[in-house]
Amino acid sequence: MTAALTAIAAAAPAIAMIGMFACLIGGITLIVKNRDRRKGILMLVMAAVLLANVAIWTLQTLLPGERRGPPLLRWEGEGTS
Repeated sequence: MTAALTAIAAAAPAIAMIGMFACLIGGITLIVKNRDRRKGILMLVMAAVLLANVAIWTLQTLLPGERRGPPLLRWEGEGTS
């Protein structure tokens, strides 16, 4: 894997967490100010999905033994038999 892809793969969870916080704050704001309750709830659901994705990415790379992470998170030479 090239250095550029490794850098992108390393930054992906951080970018997703920034998006999660933005959706969380935006969703709460929409609900509290009674602007658009449905969109606020959808933003909260999207924040939960982003959080779950980051948790899965992180836990898969921390499991002992064979790496089960997405291909972008595997080091060069891993997963090839």
